[in-house]
Amino acid sequence: MTLQWKRENIIFDSLCEADVWADSLGNEMYARLYDGYDTPDYKIAYSLAFRLAEMKEFRVFTKRTIGNDYRYKVWLVPS
Repeated sequence: MTLQWKRENIIFDSLCEADVWADSLGNEMYARLYDGYDTPDYKIAYSLAFRLAEMKEFRVFTKRTIGNDYRYKVWLVPS
């Protein structure tokens, strides 16, 4: 299975800002516009993972990649 990823380089100053952003991302992922999100901001990944975990239709996965910089990935698959 090939996942459709959305990758952005946005970093927010506060968890509140990141949570508002993650709310809109959750809606897009629920609508199946893409399956995963890749970001350098742990606050977005944290908020998005918790928002998606509330939806019983999906299983949520997370991963932190280490390279030249940290990247955080959140993706889902149907249950």
